[in-house]
Amino acid sequence: MSKTAESVWNNCLSFIEDNITSQAYKTWFEPIKAVKLSDNALSIQVPSKFFYEWLEEHYVKLLKVALTKEIGTTAKLVYVIKMENTYGNKQPFTERIPSSNRSNTQASQEVDVPLKNKSPELKNPFVIPGIRNVKIESQLNPNYNFDNFLEGESNRLARSAGLAVANKPGGTSFNPLLIFGGVGLGKTHLGHAIGVEIKDKYPEKTVLYISAEKFTQQYIESVKKNNRNDFIHFYQIIDVLIVDDIQLLSGKAGTQDVFFHIFNHLHQNGKQVILTSDKAPVDMIDIEQRLLSRFKWGLSAELNHPDYDTRVAIIKNKLYRDGVEMPEDIVEFLANNIKTNIRELEGAIISLIAHSSFNKREITIELAKKIVDNYVKHTKREVSIDYIQKVVSDYFQMDVDTLQSKTRKRHIVQARQLAMFFAKKFTKASLASIGSQIGQRDHATVLHACKTVDNLSTTDKQFRKYVEDLNKKLTL
Repeated sequence: MSKTAESVWNNCLSFIEDNITSQAYKTWFEPIKAVKLSDNALSIQVPSKFFYEWLEEHYVKLLKVALTKEIGTTAKLVYVIKMENTYGNKQPFTERIPSSNRSNTQASQEVDVPLKNKSPELKNPFVIPGIRNVKIESQLNPNYNFDNFLEGESNRLARSAGLAVANKPGGTSFNPLLIFGGVGLGKTHLGHAIGVEIKDKYPEKTVLYISAEKFTQQYIESVKKNNRNDFIHFYQIIDVLIVDDIQLLSGKAGTQDVFFHIFNHLHQNGKQVILTSDKAPVDMIDIEQRLLSRFKWGLSAELNHPDYDTRVAIIKNKLYRDGVEMPEDIVEFLANNIKTNIRELEGAIISLIAHSSFNKREITIELAKKIVDNYVKHTKREVSIDYIQKVVSDYFQMDVDTLQSKTRKRHIVQARQLAMFFAKKFTKASLASIGSQIGQRDHATVLHACKTVDNLSTTDKQFRKYVEDLNKKLTL
């Protein structure tokens, strides 16, 4: 029985599959198609030039052994790169490249279809011509830099780690660098600042900032358009990848899987990964454990609420940049009354300046009080864990000591679980901190309590009423 390209390649695949991981096989060999067998030369079709380069760099020896077993020592391999022409040509673009490791002659390239009718519109945004000299827009905001990210007790560790990464991307133990903290504390600013600094110091490096939401949308689109592999290859050529709000991958199994493999490739090749999140890794729900373990490989640095001195410095810096003077007593008033959120603090300053300018009024303490009063009214009221425990205890007619006790009586356990659920909902405390304050429990107990409350709310009518009643009491 004569050999065909398909039979030879299928036999090669059987050998290859036995010698690499199932994920590597699925990613790098399943998409390949056998094209032609002629004079001991097997032609295989791959989806992109990067794909060809990756095979040559990482699997050349394995391919050589597999082909030699099937065809003999004179075996040759020819890559056929066939893909949608990214410049808008209606016909596919084909390039044949004999493997430089198997051909006795110098590797050559044959372009079957010339490039014509060029247009800037990319049919597949993840296939980039001239992959080795790739030019990718960083999506960085130059206004977010280290000069206007002021250092204080609340951010010193994160800022220092960010500078270390910017000076030596991929070369420190802070890989990945995970920056986490509440809303409006500067996570996105710091992520951009690191990227801007790296581009300034290392202009040849490919830096990309992207939100987790945008990353997910791109992945879904790549699956729809059947270019998932090109999506993966695109992200694997990035030198510094900055992903904002990584917690938004929660519950998205497909996106987590693809990010896992991109992360592994970048980390193993000394590339830098920077992540931001509104939660610490231990508090992230519905994120795969294998991803969470990798998030912990480097450094997790928390951004806390700015202290008074830092708030004053932020106000003065903002006024200086805007060319505005403001009396010291008003600066102190703002710093004393807006404490939890840098974004709100800057928003109040902008509102104050706007009112003064538009109404041609002098900036006075009375005007500042009016602005802050209006501003704070619309912010979400925060409640303490102690207050939540008191409200829940009163509702179930028990004292707080009983709520925190070790008893396993059903109604007390449910009350305790509800207290944990609302503590997570209404405070910025970590799961570990919530557990510690509600009867010295660990974070796993709090996580279980939150899931139990969610489940019972959908299945138990009486329990749902408990949740609704307590929610009203805590939001009055």
